[in-house]
Amino acid sequence: MKVAIVYHSETGNTRKMAELIREGCLKVQGVEAKVMSVDDLDRDFLKSAQAVLLGCPTYEGSPSWQMKKFLDTVDVDLSGKLGGVFVSQNWPGGGGADFAEMVLIAGMLVRGMLIYSGGITRGYPYLHFGAVSARSPEGLYAERCLKLGENVASKAKELFG
Repeated sequence: MKVAIVYHSETGNTRKMAELIREGCLKVQGVEAKVMSVDDLDRDFLKSAQAVLLGCPTYEGSPSWQMKKFLDTVDVDLSGKLGGVFVSQNWPGGGGADFAEMVLIAGMLVRGMLIYSGGITRGYPYLHFGAVSARSPEGLYAERCLKLGENVASKAKELFG
């Protein structure tokens, strides 16, 4: 079972989120997870992955243009894969994280992906659309990243395992 975690990061905060999500994925037995930047994709791994998580910072309340470009132009068929999202923002009360997550989710749905976060059904820490961090993922923000990775990997194993 493979999980690809694709991110764009300017300051390193979203990269840290991706690494925590990978750590959460690896809590599920039999899962191989790989973190990759939109600028350095492992297309073979991405193609063979059953689940793909996408993450980026928010700019002006939207996903970074680098992640949007990836989603618009990636030459790997993502249809049928389980998908999840994560975003970082500069301020806890703003930055447009929910909207940015929904834009990513919309793009994933258009590409035929199945979307999952676990929502509030999998217990604390609760996730809604995906994991969000204000600046560097620490404390509750880090816990949400770990939870998202574990949730998506568990669901991928259940569906495709």
